[in-house]
Amino acid sequence: MEDFPPGFRFYPTEEELVSFYLHNKLEGTREDLNRVMDRIIPVVDIYDSKPWELPQFSGDLCHGDPEQWFFFIPRQESEARGGRPRRLTQTGYWKATGSPNYVYSSNNRIIGLKRTMVFYNGRAPNGTKTEWKMNEYKAIEGEVSASTSAAPTLRQEFSLCRVYKKSKCLRAFDRRPPAVTETKANSPSLVKVLETWLLIMRLFGILSN
Repeated sequence: MEDFPPGFRFYPTEEELVSFYLHNKLEGTREDLNRVMDRIIPVVDIYDSKPWELPQFSGDLCHGDPEQWFFFIPRQESEARGGRPRRLTQTGYWKATGSPNYVYSSNNRIIGLKRTMVFYNGRAPNGTKTEWKMNEYKAIEGEVSASTSAAPTLRQEFSLCRVYKKSKCLRAFDRRPPAVTETKANSPSLVKVLETWLLIMRLFGILSN
């Protein structure tokens, strides 16, 4: 991201991805916010592309980022009919690894479900594992307590994914300094913050109007 001013990057936590970006995308009630979000996290059918092609479709704040890229994925027709999603591309497939994990809010409430996937070249079961990985996030319907044993209902209209290459970097994706003050996900000021980011990029000549 050599075009960006020093220290500037889009690095949301998992809670922010689910409780703010995915939640507001699913609700779709604020047009001003949706217009800004579409420039930051675009709607892309990632299965139409090879993973190494996806960075070129990333949002304004991730364009040129060498580490990670974010996309909203619309629900597939097979999912709408109650089936499983098809995770095939022209050259390979995404395969789930490990078990799904819950995403928790800062007050220990379940707000989403995360699946991790790895991209394989070729066709199963003889595909070749690559360094490309993806975290897929789905939002939870309603309020769910962390102490409940019942499986939560997932919102299926859109999921949010983080695509990245496996790295030897020890930095944790979701780590934040404990002293950082959280911004409420429903705060109107977040729209202004996001718009300010886009304005800064235009001032630096990174974006056109």
